[in-house]
Amino acid sequence: MNTPNSSLLSIRHLQIGFKLHGEPLFSAVSGVSFEVPQRSTVALVGESGSGKSVTALSILGLLPKTITRIDPKSEILWQGQNLLHATQAQLRAVRGKDISIIFQEPMSSLNPVFTVGDQLIEGLRLHLGLSQRQANARAAELLHEVGIPEPVRRMGAYPHQLSGGQQQRVMIAMAIGCEPKLLIADEPTTALDVTIQRQILDLIADLQQRLHMSVLFITHDLTLVGEIADQVVVMKSGLVRETGLVQDLFHAPQDAYTRALLACRPPLHGRPHRLRVIDDFISGGLTPVEGVVGVRPHAGSDPMRGLTPPDDILLDVRDIKKDFCIPHGLWGHRLFHAVKGATFQLARGKTVGIVGESGSGKTTLGLLLMGLHAANGGSALFQGHDLLKPLSSDTLAMKRRIQIVFQNPYASLNPRFTVEQILMEPLMLHGIGKNAAERADLVRQLLLRVGLPVESLYRYPHEFSGGQRQRIAIARCLTVKPEILICDESVSALDVSVQAQVLNLLKDLQDEFHMSYIFISHDLAVVRYMSDQILVMSEGEVVEQGDADTVFDHPQHAYTQKLLAAIPNGVKWGQTPLGV
Repeated sequence: MNTPNSSLLSIRHLQIGFKLHGEPLFSAVSGVSFEVPQRSTVALVGESGSGKSVTALSILGLLPKTITRIDPKSEILWQGQNLLHATQAQLRAVRGKDISIIFQEPMSSLNPVFTVGDQLIEGLRLHLGLSQRQANARAAELLHEVGIPEPVRRMGAYPHQLSGGQQQRVMIAMAIGCEPKLLIADEPTTALDVTIQRQILDLIADLQQRLHMSVLFITHDLTLVGEIADQVVVMKSGLVRETGLVQDLFHAPQDAYTRALLACRPPLHGRPHRLRVIDDFISGGLTPVEGVVGVRPHAGSDPMRGLTPPDDILLDVRDIKKDFCIPHGLWGHRLFHAVKGATFQLARGKTVGIVGESGSGKTTLGLLLMGLHAANGGSALFQGHDLLKPLSSDTLAMKRRIQIVFQNPYASLNPRFTVEQILMEPLMLHGIGKNAAERADLVRQLLLRVGLPVESLYRYPHEFSGGQRQRIAIARCLTVKPEILICDESVSALDVSVQAQVLNLLKDLQDEFHMSYIFISHDLAVVRYMSDQILVMSEGEVVEQGDADTVFDHPQHAYTQKLLAAIPNGVKWGQTPLGV
């Protein structure tokens, strides 16, 4: 019988490669070894491509058999059994019952044509042998357990009828239905609001205590890890770079890569002129203490922020409103007030940050200013033009002066265009450049400006990482030399290291071209780093606004205080925050 601290799962010398037709073997995981003790949380940390998700999927035999090559000496030991040698029948008996997994993107993981109840009941009947009535009762109980309101009614809902946070809660309910011994959580909070993220973390911690299960928590955010993990395994390029207890790793990280991951996040206190990036640490240019959370990098002083009387007001938004008519009941409709009279000013060369949970109206506000939604009231004066009213012959010229970078770089670039075609299109549309040769030269300059080599021109979007695609999207906006750039959650789904690179790029571009930004995000640390002024939105209403430092250091509204309280501080409950 295992003791409480003995290993529940042992991964030894795991080597995994992928063999595509006509291509050399790509090594994704190279000799990874670590243990998951009973009743503990082990965090697997690293950037995209580090091999952490491949490692997790190999535990349950979910990697594609045709292209996967696993070294015969590799071992994944579960209660004495090597899962790498298990039959499909043996794996099916383990999946969902003894070992469960929560995937990163719930909308892709939940079947869109089955109700939430159907998907919960399937696993319960398969693994526990419950009757239909027993499974129905247990499914409703699970939804209540994970905090879904009106669980009996929600049993009949389809995934698209739930919010992102509710979808993730359904995934957790499915994962814990059979009370597994090990829960694998693969980026369960990425791109979720800070308050929903807090709820999910609290829920996993509570379920772990009640069900006495172990958790393998996969993420790229080390600050988040500090709140939930007991041990940490740091991976890079398929290799384990560092392992240890969470408090040791946070207070005295030994590997340069670990220090880099800790320091790439924008600090909550103060605003350095530039953020550290991975290369700053790998090159050996920083001392260990500079990489610890809570220690500010000495990279220049905080820039002056906020509006001052000499500032040139570029955009003056007054009482802007937007209502949507949505179905209600069998035949009826009702008005949904998405934006309820927002008012703010944007100065030239400054940044207004807009924060709030999903559904707060922040993205709708950005789309109204872009003319992608029609407003129901108010005005947005941009150098004498009201952006909310139909323009005449200068419509195209006005659109050229305001551009937007969307959240998802995978969906915002045409997959059938090369990078050259993507960047050429706006130049040709707006008549920029005297001829093809001049436009080609502009495109090359822009690509270099956002940190991509000229060779990228002839590649397609799917050949780039998420951070590189976002750089291409920014370059596309810069082709028309905009005066206002709206960034709608443009860094929320990126690795912390890539996020730091993109934020540095945005700051450099603002300094060089004196652009103004409207920066929309649910990540409060990022918003504070980028913004001069901040608008806090809740249920379509601006509940608080002001200078960024004032809003963060002295929040007046209860909703703002709730958002700030939900920010991960890098420590487990009951410990002293790092850097204090």
